[in-house]
Amino acid sequence: MLDTGANDNFPRGTICVEDLEIGMSRHLRKEITNRDIEMFAEVSTDRNPVHLDDAYAQDTIFEGRIAHGMLTAGLISAVIGEQLPGHGTIYMGQSLKFLAPVRPGDVVTAEVTVLSIDYAKRRVTLDCRARVGDTTVLKGEATVLAPSRKFD
Repeated sequence: MLDTGANDNFPRGTICVEDLEIGMSRHLRKEITNRDIEMFAEVSTDRNPVHLDDAYAQDTIFEGRIAHGMLTAGLISAVIGEQLPGHGTIYMGQSLKFLAPVRPGDVVTAEVTVLSIDYAKRRVTLDCRARVGDTTVLKGEATVLAPSRKFD
């Protein structure tokens, strides 16, 4: 169920727990801009100069500015909250490993895949990954409470 369109993101909406299947996958692609990094610094109050100051960042192990790791993780959240399972999903937990930096101008593909489903409890475990080209920059697992057509 992976979208093969080079620049297409999946439509927003909801996939109810009753319609989820192991292996279902959704993704989005986004170019990380200087404005994104500046806005994230503003809202998060994380003004680490490795994100905002070219001269400072040049002298770090990254040899240049990088995006906040949680900005990249936010793209995973967007896939979960907008596509899979989508609107009405409740985040219960998330593990993350940051594997490589994301730089201004990088196009990030954030992808979420269903690993397991507990239909009775509406709990879904999701594999979460973000890539820049062929490089995995983030991986982890999320547990969510999926929306249902049935009322509790």
